[in-house]
Amino acid sequence: MKLIHLTDTHFVKRGERLYGLDPQERLVACIADINRHHADADHCIITGDLTHWGEAEAYALLRDCLTGLVPPVTLVIGNHDHRPTLLRHFPTVPVDPHGYVQQAFDTPEGRFLVLDTNEPGSHAGWYCERRQEWLARQLSESDGAIFLFMHHPPFDIGIRPLDRIGLRQAADFQEIVEPFAHRIRHLFFGHVHRPVGGSWLGIPVSTVRATNHQCWLDFDAAGDGDIAGSHEPPAYAVVLVDADRVIVHPHDFLYAGPRFGLGERAVADSRGAPLPAAE
Repeated sequence: MKLIHLTDTHFVKRGERLYGLDPQERLVACIADINRHHADADHCIITGDLTHWGEAEAYALLRDCLTGLVPPVTLVIGNHDHRPTLLRHFPTVPVDPHGYVQQAFDTPEGRFLVLDTNEPGSHAGWYCERRQEWLARQLSESDGAIFLFMHHPPFDIGIRPLDRIGLRQAADFQEIVEPFAHRIRHLFFGHVHRPVGGSWLGIPVSTVRATNHQCWLDFDAAGDGDIAGSHEPPAYAVVLVDADRVIVHPHDFLYAGPRFGLGERAVADSRGAPLPAAE
């Protein structure tokens, strides 16, 4: 199975810019690259912050852009999103019995659980008792492999201003998930606008840079300080899954520099010859 993971599209109204960048322009380029190289992907999942201000026009613009994406797409809600407006513009997005943007669906490699950590008025993640009950039920009813998709990571990543707006009920979340950790093959998240990978409770975890702006890697920032942004290049991840592996390949889709062979002749030529431009 091939999965495309992208995150934090942060759409604004048509023609507007965000932190000096055009989110629509970035996503259009991302979609073109996916369609060119990974049209065979089984799923594409966007892990939240679909828009920046939760505006109706931004969701409409995002919906129009996503119609050009060849692989089927699944949307995750983030802290910058507005749940009623999201659902109004994407009426086929599933919700749980309490109206949260949560769903479970089975794939040949396991069950995908899509979680809702949105809390109106807060940039921190929130996972209330109703959502916890839904997750506990989904985990207990499945006896196979599980993949989790959520916006807020349920653990600290070591960058204090970002950890300040992490998941508030992290301890409760851990208590629910830990008994099933041996069956959770991967947890994909967004929110931090950084390439991050590792493990939590023995569960492999990962995220990639956002499609628009990024958060700077700053381990010295104070917990009550501002989050430092950057224009580091955007990325998406190509995830290859089968019975024995989950391999995550982050890809800087806007890179336009040289590409060249690494054989002996190429090394010799590179001593004095200019490198060829990328296709």
